[in-house]
Amino acid sequence: MIVAKDSNFSFDASTDFAAIEQRLGVSRRTFLKFCTGVAASFGLGTKAAFAMAEAIANPAKRPPVIWLHGQECTGPTESLLRSEQPTFEHLILDLISLDYHQTLDAGAGHRVEAVKREAMEKYKGKYLLVVEGAIPLAQNGIFCKIGGQTMMDATREAAENAAAIVAFGSCASWGGVQSAAPNPTGATGAPQFLKGKTVVTIPGCPPNPANFLGTVLYFVTYGKLPPIDDKGRPKWAYSRLIHENCYRRPHFDAGRFATQFGDEGHRQGWCLYKLGCKGPETYNNCPSLEYNNVGGGVWPIGVGHPCFGCSEQGTGFSKPMFSLAEVKTHTPPNAFPNIADRQNPTSSTVVAAAAVAGAAVGAFLGATAVAGKKLDGKQAEASQSADKGA
Repeated sequence: MIVAKDSNFSFDASTDFAAIEQRLGVSRRTFLKFCTGVAASFGLGTKAAFAMAEAIANPAKRPPVIWLHGQECTGPTESLLRSEQPTFEHLILDLISLDYHQTLDAGAGHRVEAVKREAMEKYKGKYLLVVEGAIPLAQNGIFCKIGGQTMMDATREAAENAAAIVAFGSCASWGGVQSAAPNPTGATGAPQFLKGKTVVTIPGCPPNPANFLGTVLYFVTYGKLPPIDDKGRPKWAYSRLIHENCYRRPHFDAGRFATQFGDEGHRQGWCLYKLGCKGPETYNNCPSLEYNNVGGGVWPIGVGHPCFGCSEQGTGFSKPMFSLAEVKTHTPPNAFPNIADRQNPTSSTVVAAAAVAGAAVGAFLGATAVAGKKLDGKQAEASQSADKGA
């Protein structure tokens, strides 16, 4: 049955949405709203939402996935395990075919490694490679081995015939905490190691699972990865600074800052810039998505702690946590009096501002009065001329 249609797109008649409702445990309306929301986050329209819905409905489009783990804390996988849109079981059973995952595999040992190689051979040129964790290069990669194979060799082998490569988390994207100075293991990210190959990066410590799920859904729908920036990050998720969308931004513009934890400004929810917030130099969509799907400001800044730039190379794990950020936009406008001036109406700044405003109003009123007098004079002259003519 055809259940939805617009001027540009209609579902294939074979699409069985009743089966989807049963598989996903959600109504058709909720399912389509989810696809529409994901499409909107990419800046795409209704046609794309319908295409995503049909891709999910078609089991044949589920891409096989090979998932490697390097130097890391498994935070990206842990965050993904707690995702709800969709839940992790629906991700691995309905959106992708998870053929190999070193943390979640039920089996172990040589048999699991054999399954990985069988899957890579069977789906050569078709599978999605996900790299989680940094790749140590020092001493020929001996600081991270799986099944007797270094992470260097495992990544190089799996990337050879992958249809697409995704680096999930800051460690995989650019080295993360593993690459912090002095970096004795020579830890680096997948893009730096796989030079010459396109690697989509989804940084964060941990990354928001929605950014990974949205990227995978785009791949499932179109057979390619979404548009990326010069660091490999999906533009739909990482094109804007946290600072630009932060709901504490008005306090920044007005010069209202918390200066220590627990002070009046901190309790009032003022800007955390002076406590070292790295939002002004970190690209991510944290203010829009938050975490854990519970709302209520569940993300670092939302609960009163400054962002430390976990997703930004050269910021997170590189700069001191409470040092001032490099403001990539503008600093608080000079035209705004600081908070002390706003609280003291007799301060010189406020008085000067009032004087300037008064002068401007006075000038306007004066000009209006002069114009009125001239107009009255012209009207009087016209009236006298009319009387003489009569």
